[in-house]
Amino acid sequence: MERKHFLKTLAALPVAALAMELKGLARITEPFPITARMPVLFLGHGSPMNAIEENEFVAGFRKIATEIPRPQAILVVSAHWETRGTQVTAMEKPRTIHDFGGFPKALFEVQYPAPGSPELAEETRQLVRSTTVGLDQSWGLDHGAWSVVKHLYPNADVPVIQMSIDYSMSPAQHYALAKEIASLRDKGVLIIGSGNMVHNLRMVAWDKINDTYAFDWAAEARDKMNTAILGGDHTSLVNFHAQGRAFELAIPTAEHYLPLLYSLALQGKDEQATLFNDKPVAGSLTMTSVKIEKA
Repeated sequence: MERKHFLKTLAALPVAALAMELKGLARITEPFPITARMPVLFLGHGSPMNAIEENEFVAGFRKIATEIPRPQAILVVSAHWETRGTQVTAMEKPRTIHDFGGFPKALFEVQYPAPGSPELAEETRQLVRSTTVGLDQSWGLDHGAWSVVKHLYPNADVPVIQMSIDYSMSPAQHYALAKEIASLRDKGVLIIGSGNMVHNLRMVAWDKINDTYAFDWAAEARDKMNTAILGGDHTSLVNFHAQGRAFELAIPTAEHYLPLLYSLALQGKDEQATLFNDKPVAGSLTMTSVKIEKA
């Protein structure tokens, strides 16, 4: 909206309506002042049981929280929210979604009552120009978000929103969309991609479910992915369909891989990526996680 038209619109409003309009505008912008640039994370979330178990991966999530500034808010791109079109959660109190089955009752009893942030949702919507972003009032926090964020911020006292994965978009489009929200990092927003770089549930070695074991193809894909991440070769990672048989087996469907592209797209020229929790699980999964921050 042009400034002249905007001012005319405000002038035409009744006093009470004008006050409400200005209050709404202030609400959108004031909670997120300019800060030092936040790091970016990609978290290999693995099994939902990581939400309640104690293991080296959970310890890795907790440790990473001590190495980064405390965020004003969090935006999660989770493998477990695919939609037609891009959505962001915009409710005040997102529900804890138990989007899985066959697990112990204790896991279904977990609640992560972090507040939402309609303000951050609206700011995110306005930043994205390549597509229309919808403001969602029904989703909440799925286990790709809460099962890992609860280890970073166990008091559930940091606002969390989610951005969905539009299943109709290409990997390059996802990568480009992520770049449009980069300025949120300068307002204290921690952006997290949550998925798994190698994720083939059909080929899980159930007899090695608790072992850090990888099939040859999974080890090959992991090594190539890690080399590309550490070397800043995003082109190969965006074009993952062209990387051979190991990648085909590692990424039979893209939803767990695409959150990695959202995180990598936010890497600045003066920033480096480091790996943590970099181990395979059950033959066909990896827990590899990434932190991106100024070198």
